[in-house]
Amino acid sequence: MGHVTTERSLVLVKPDGFARGLTGEVIRRIERKGYRLVALRILTPTREMLGRHYAEHAEKPFFGELVDFMSSGPVTAIVIEGNQCVPGFRSLAGATDPTKAAPGTIRGDLGRDWGKGSTENVVHGSDSPESAAREMAIWFPDL
Repeated sequence: MGHVTTERSLVLVKPDGFARGLTGEVIRRIERKGYRLVALRILTPTREMLGRHYAEHAEKPFFGELVDFMSSGPVTAIVIEGNQCVPGFRSLAGATDPTKAAPGTIRGDLGRDWGKGSTENVVHGSDSPESAAREMAIWFPDL
């Protein structure tokens, strides 16, 4: 048996998913996949937090709209743990565009185009172990 390095990832149930009561369903799918929940909190993120979270998008035209949306209501922030959970959760989440996301994925089953831009796609998942570490420090500074 090779050495197993357990990794962690940040998952956010975005304001659209939270408002629609999908937090439990997202958690159910994470647990069914076999990942462990490490930390969980419900909060309405500040624009300052989101500015740090989405720092790589700061110069992009959709940045303001993204921050407006993500600060519009409560989100559920979750730290998950498991071998390869960063790519594993992204696979579970499905394609960014909920219209193109495959059935069986979170976005494919629970997301759709509401005519407000594809930022309303139910969940966020870290895209690399490095992003996960940076993002977890923003959302769970005490972890």
